[in-house]
Amino acid sequence: MLKKIFRQFDLPTQEPPPPALALLAEQYSLQVEQKHIQYDQAQVQTLEYMQKILDWLAVKESGNHMHCPSLYLYGDVGRGKSMLMALFYQACPIQQKRRVHFNTFMQEVHAFIHSWRLQNKTDAISALAKHIRSSARLLCFDEFHVSDIADAMILGRLFSKLFELELVVVITSNRHPNDLYQGGLQREQFLSFVEVLQNAANIIELAADQDYRLNYPSSAQQTTYYCPPAEEIEAQGFAKPAHEFVKRSFRKLTEGALPQPDSILMLGRELRLAAVHNDILLSSFNELCGQALGSADYLAIAKRFNIVMVAAIPRLGPEKRNEAKRFVTLIDVLYEHTIKLICSAEVQAQALYTEGDGAFEFRRTVSRLVEMQSDSYCQRAEASRNRQLSP
Repeated sequence: MLKKIFRQFDLPTQEPPPPALALLAEQYSLQVEQKHIQYDQAQVQTLEYMQKILDWLAVKESGNHMHCPSLYLYGDVGRGKSMLMALFYQACPIQQKRRVHFNTFMQEVHAFIHSWRLQNKTDAISALAKHIRSSARLLCFDEFHVSDIADAMILGRLFSKLFELELVVVITSNRHPNDLYQGGLQREQFLSFVEVLQNAANIIELAADQDYRLNYPSSAQQTTYYCPPAEEIEAQGFAKPAHEFVKRSFRKLTEGALPQPDSILMLGRELRLAAVHNDILLSSFNELCGQALGSADYLAIAKRFNIVMVAAIPRLGPEKRNEAKRFVTLIDVLYEHTIKLICSAEVQAQALYTEGDGAFEFRRTVSRLVEMQSDSYCQRAEASRNRQLSP
């Protein structure tokens, strides 16, 4: 069941919202009727809180100046947080709104701060908050998490300023705010952000019944996640058949074209890639996750390619925590941009990284890897690719 923490919504009652805005329950019911989703009581209860935010925004639009709390929605992987966020965002009537993945947002934050400090000596955080507020009254974050000390040091001050400017924030995350940035460097300095968030937002747990992504059947048209049979691994080792599968898939998609090296220029440096053909990247786990790449690199890849092939993903353990962290970020970015993923791995997704730092966060990666093998995801990725390639 849904668990509510902290205060209730105090919403204005003297100016009731237009009936047309009571859309979330109707949209949810329609999705259930069309068998796009399964009914879940906890999801329905969460929508009631989201509807209250829509109601408040409608009242605010009419000139009422009462304060509305933000919303922080957390819960285990695959429980429908992003789906509910999508329903909420689509139904929101205001123009000044934005939905953004947290990785993308933080890249923009760092770029703004860097640019501002080159030209000014004034407070970059205050300037950034005003810049964000100038174009948005509602800011929606998907997959909020903190693993980088630079992000941790910024968030408290930035969100304090944003809330002072009456920006409404809706956040989804796998973790309760108290559990963010666990074990991180100088975590005590990050706790100011937790306090700011808890004072400004209603904290709600979405405790739905199951990970709905695991219900997706694998694609019947094409194998997109390949584990070599045990006898092949025993005879040849893991790497050889893993690379051969990805190369075969590449040749099939490119009709035998030879891959060429390529590079992406970004932030004054060059990201070199060994094998590319048009909008298809042929790569390996070592190339993408074995070196010090980050979310900016993966975002650049997602903007450049529609199909990404990753060969030889190994079983990961505590000694590979850095590689596992990069892989989590890579899959997050590819998933958010609906990039088709074709890969080979030593073991099934559920067994890739079961213990070590970040194993909890890796459960989201497992869930997404399963969905990315499904017909529905592959069809969305192909439709997105066709739109981009069409003249």
